[in-house]
Amino acid sequence: MADNEIDSSIEDMLKGVEAPEKNPDDPFESQFSQAQDMGLSMMGSSQRKEFEQFVEQKQSHLPKMNGCVPEVDLSIKGFAPIEKFWEDTPNKVYDDPTYYKTCLTGEGQSSQRLHGLLVKYLNCQDKKDRTVYRQQIITAYWEFIKNMAPKMASNNIPLCKKMAMRFGILLPSLFSPEQKAMFSKAIERNVTYEPVLYMDEWIRSVALGHMKASTTDEVPTRGAAKGPAAEQQRIQQLKSKNSGKLQTSESLLNAKESERTSLEADVQRKIEELLRHEIEIGCEPHKQGYTDLQRKLFSEIINDFRALQKVDKELTKNLQEFKEAKEIETSLLEKEGAVVEEVSVGKEEILSEMNTIRQMAKMTCGRQGNQYPIFTREFFHCIDKFTGFRENVIRELAWIESIDPQCFCRIHKNIPHRIVPYTLLVPTYGDIGFCWEPFDRYNRLSSRGRICIPMYPRDLKTACLTAVGDLRWQVAKEKASFDWMSDGLTGYYYQYLEEHKMRGDIKQFFIEDYILWITKEAMGTQKLAKEVRAIFWRYLPFPQEIKEELKKRSPVYLELYQRDINRSMSDGY
Repeated sequence: MADNEIDSSIEDMLKGVEAPEKNPDDPFESQFSQAQDMGLSMMGSSQRKEFEQFVEQKQSHLPKMNGCVPEVDLSIKGFAPIEKFWEDTPNKVYDDPTYYKTCLTGEGQSSQRLHGLLVKYLNCQDKKDRTVYRQQIITAYWEFIKNMAPKMASNNIPLCKKMAMRFGILLPSLFSPEQKAMFSKAIERNVTYEPVLYMDEWIRSVALGHMKASTTDEVPTRGAAKGPAAEQQRIQQLKSKNSGKLQTSESLLNAKESERTSLEADVQRKIEELLRHEIEIGCEPHKQGYTDLQRKLFSEIINDFRALQKVDKELTKNLQEFKEAKEIETSLLEKEGAVVEEVSVGKEEILSEMNTIRQMAKMTCGRQGNQYPIFTREFFHCIDKFTGFRENVIRELAWIESIDPQCFCRIHKNIPHRIVPYTLLVPTYGDIGFCWEPFDRYNRLSSRGRICIPMYPRDLKTACLTAVGDLRWQVAKEKASFDWMSDGLTGYYYQYLEEHKMRGDIKQFFIEDYILWITKEAMGTQKLAKEVRAIFWRYLPFPQEIKEELKKRSPVYLELYQRDINRSMSDGY
C-alpha cells in the first residue's frame, strides 16, 4: 500500500462499532503468579512444592514491585543480563481488522478530529498541504492520547489502546511487513524488574499512586483529593520519605557490622599471637616472656579496642534508626492494607502528567526535529536491535555502567548508593535523551531520578548516553549546590570553559564530552582536551581494569594513573 492510500478499515469507523471483548490478561501481573494460575493446578504435590520453592528462591533475589514499578533496593549492584529480547509467539493484536476502530471508539470529539485529519493527510498529494495536516495531527493526537490517559489505570482497557500509547501505533496498515513482525514479538510485560517504563505503564503507575507525578515549575492547583484516594496518596508519600531513611540506615548498619567483624577478627588474631609462648630451653616446663613483637601488640590491641568502641557507638545509633524506620514501614503497610486500591490521583493530575510527557516528547526531538507522533514506515528507520524497546535500552544502560560504574551512584557518608532512575520510553523519532529531574527534592538519599529516552532514534546508544550524561551533570550540580561553579566536577569543568573563553550551553558541552569519554577515551582514542580528560579521569573514573589497560597504551593515561596513586597516598583524594 502506498503512503498516500488509506486502509479500508477506517471507512465508517464510528458507525455501528461494537467494543471488542476485554482482554482478561493484566500485563502488570507477576510472571510467577501467571505461571501458577496456568499450571499449578495440573501439578502433583511434589511438583507443586518444588515449583513454589523455585518461585520463592527467584523472588528473594528480586526487588519488591509496587505495581509495575520496582522499589529501590540498594543491595543490587548492577543490571541483570537480559536473557530474552523477544516473545516466542507473536502478538496477534496487529492482525485485528478492528484495531483502528477500537482505538478511536469511546474517545469523543478528539478521536473524530484525529480521524478526519489522518484521512486528509494520507490522501493528500500536495506537499504543502501535507505539511499543514501533519502539524495539525500532532496537536490532535496528543489531545486524543490525553483523553485516553485516565483509562490506563483500568485492567480491562483494550490492548490496542495500550499499544497506541506505548508505541504510537494507531493504524497497523502503516507498518511494513518486517516492522509488523518485529513489534508483534515485543515483550509486553516488565519482567526485567528495572524502572524502565513505557508511556502507558508510566501513566498507570502515576494514576494508581505507585509513582509520584513528575515535578514541574507550575504552581499546583488548590484543593486536595478526599476520601480513600487522598489517604492512599498520603501513605505513598510517607512511604517514599521513610524508604530513604530505611535504606540509608540499613546500608550504614551493614557497613558498620562489616567494620566491626573485621576489627574483631584482627583483635582475635593479635590476642592469639599474644598467648603464644615458647618453652625456655633448660628451664622446662617454664615458658619465655613476651617478645618485642608481642609487646608492640599491647598498644595495637588498645587502639583496636578504642576503634571498636567508636564503631559500636555508631552501630548502636544506626541500629536504632533502622528499628524506627522499620516500625514506621510496618505501620504504613498496615494502613495501606486497610485502604482499597483505586485511582489515587485526580483526573487533573493525570492530565497534567500527560502535558509533562508531551513536553518531554518535544525535548527528545529538539526544535527542528520531527515531532510527528504516530508510527509510520515513512519515518521509522531503526533495526530491531536499536529500536528503543525496554530490553534494548537496559542493554545500553548496562554497557554505559560497565564503563562508568558510578553513573547511577550517589555518595552518602562515603558509601555509594546505586539508584537507577525512572526511565520513560517515549515513542518519538527524536535523537535526544535527557534527565528531567536528578532525584526527588524531598528524598535526595534514595529516591529515583527521571530520564527520558526516545524509542525511534537514529542511534539508540547516543540517545542513552545523552540521558545518562545529563543525569551525571545534574546530580553533580545539585550535590555542589551554590558552589557548583567552583567545586567538584561541575566547578572544574566550568573553570575550564571560562579559561578557554568558550561560550554556550555548559551542560551541552559537558554531554558532548561525556559521549567522547565513554565511546572514544575508554577505548584509548584521545579526543578530549587534556584538562577535560584529567577532570573526567578523577570525577568520572573508569573501572580499574580499563585504567590498567589504558596506562599501557599511552603516556597520557600513565600520567593520570600515577596521579591516582599519588592522591591515594595523600589526604586530598
